[in-house]
Amino acid sequence: MPVFRMPSLGADMEAGKLVQWLVSPGQRVKRGDIVAVVETQKGAIEIEVFEDGVVEELSASLGQTLPVGAALAVIRGDGEDHAPEIAAAPSATPELAGTGRPEPAPVPAPPAGAAGLAASPAARAEAARIGIDLSTLHGSGPGGAIVLADLPGAELVPAAPQAGATVEGMRSAIGAAMSRSKREIPHYYVSHTSDLDAAAQWLAAWNAPRPPKERVLLAALMARAIALSAREVPELNGHFGSQGFTPASRVHLGLAVALRGGGLVAPAIADADTLTLAELMAAMRDVTLRARTGRLRSWEMTNATITFSSLGETGVDAMAGIIVPPQVAMVTAGTPRRMALVRDKAAVAALAATLTLSADHRVSDGRIGARFLALVDRKLQHPEAL
Repeated sequence: MPVFRMPSLGADMEAGKLVQWLVSPGQRVKRGDIVAVVETQKGAIEIEVFEDGVVEELSASLGQTLPVGAALAVIRGDGEDHAPEIAAAPSATPELAGTGRPEPAPVPAPPAGAAGLAASPAARAEAARIGIDLSTLHGSGPGGAIVLADLPGAELVPAAPQAGATVEGMRSAIGAAMSRSKREIPHYYVSHTSDLDAAAQWLAAWNAPRPPKERVLLAALMARAIALSAREVPELNGHFGSQGFTPASRVHLGLAVALRGGGLVAPAIADADTLTLAELMAAMRDVTLRARTGRLRSWEMTNATITFSSLGETGVDAMAGIIVPPQVAMVTAGTPRRMALVRDKAAVAALAATLTLSADHRVSDGRIGARFLALVDRKLQHPEAL
């Protein structure tokens, strides 16, 4: 009978506070169901279960702060008739590895409440705060579930401060993880300035007939080029653990999101290389909104295989990022701006941006990194193929 334990939600996590149960003893669950909400230094994370069965008992109480590996619940599988001895929790210090994580299940509909209405925990909490009856709304989430974006004015509501997710706490967590990354990962860096005139012109024409909510940003075009290139250069897509490097069979693109109160998270967009440009843009909007309202899922926090960070309109030309363990690569994009470029032996003022790859020298070298950035650049020169 599996014991459901506090998961590691990143290399910087040692413990988490259980703030909400979404299941009760006797309830049947299936792989991928969200069963609890845990608060970490990076906010409230929805925790998924990876076994089918029936909840035998809830071993942890609300409000408890538990180390990674501590028992949260017991799930009785089909054909099992007694609870196991719950072993002591392993060390709360996670390893860089994480390569043994199960493959993700499709994201299920958020669990139904007492009235049988499916809604995400974030939507329920916000609806209660502003006094909206969820039964009057139509859900746009999986299986028709109500999600935060379905609430009137949801995009205008700032994220509520999370206890345990203060800026100081988040900075401390980020600092610890990045210090460890720089100590243990031999970084190397490759940069390339890409001419984006063709991409911007094509995107303007593509967006023109579409309403604002369906338009695609230049960052999504870059993200798609990076995801497709990562599929072609497997040395940069995967995890490095205690047994060395394991290339990933899929591209789960981590997207760096700056939070409103300060700090940064980089949740994963599953199978980013298989999404159309419009689907990828929608996924980027969704994960950004949920990151800023403190309702990411545990899978999203742990399974990115390569990360993309865009500096947007900050006015900065370039940045060399620090790799997020156990990944082996990160790509950053500077602010697109008019630059002097040479095209057909003539100097022109063109829209351009500098892309910088940070990569793990234990797995790849500058030649491979240069091939990767050249692939990204070629794809951006032919945006119609993206």
